[in-house]
Amino acid sequence: MNPSPQSIWTDIERIRAQAPLVHNITNFVVMNNTANALLALGASPAMVHAPDEVEDFVSISSALVVNIGTLDETFVAGMRLAMQKAKTLSKPIIFDPVGVGATAYRNQVSAELLELAAPDVIRGNASEIMALAGLNAQTKGVDSLYGSEAASDAARRLSASLGSVVVISGATDYIIQGERTATIKNGHSLMAKVTGMGCTATALTGAFAAVNSDYFLAATHAMAVMSIAGELAVEKKPAPGSLQLNFLDALYELTEATITDRLQLTYA
Repeated sequence: MNPSPQSIWTDIERIRAQAPLVHNITNFVVMNNTANALLALGASPAMVHAPDEVEDFVSISSALVVNIGTLDETFVAGMRLAMQKAKTLSKPIIFDPVGVGATAYRNQVSAELLELAAPDVIRGNASEIMALAGLNAQTKGVDSLYGSEAASDAARRLSASLGSVVVISGATDYIIQGERTATIKNGHSLMAKVTGMGCTATALTGAFAAVNSDYFLAATHAMAVMSIAGELAVEKKPAPGSLQLNFLDALYELTEATITDRLQLTYA
């Protein structure tokens, strides 16, 4: 199946009907944002990182989202256990290498986690994807210094070596797996002025992966919904504070007709 407005809507209906539990080990900056976005979409969020309980939560969850934004020893220990458990149970793993390339510790943790349990989907900005692929890309904290198209070769390398779907977020989003590539040109530049929007895209990918085992489609659907909701939010009020509220409303109110009218997707 190829991505389309109809396939996106089918997954949204599944999410709204099933309310899949999405287990997030994510950073302190975005926990509230991503939990609310998952709820607005129709999923059920769990924000659990304690090593003593992550394996139990993975067992009852439909997908695992791992985000390395605010690392410490406890978070990393929980990530290791959760990813191993998810791999054992064949639960989808979505990985967000926030800020990888910025510090040696962040690089070390990312490499260790990827070797421990290859994710089903990796989502990052161009700098993060290039750094993760070993290209020594420059970063500015968690911000990319490159356009998304600059990381396409790195994404193909990662996808080939790990078997993962690789998503590059930017003005144009690229979703890559093997010979399959989708590009999405929806969204708005103001989304970059709101912290955690990339992390939200990763969390939403977890919801779509929970209901669609074709993880290329799941990732493409998530990025399309994320970008269209961002457009709708900016049109209501072009300011970052209002965007956060209007984005959640747009997710909640999204319809098949809106997706069909707005989607700017190319698939090859």
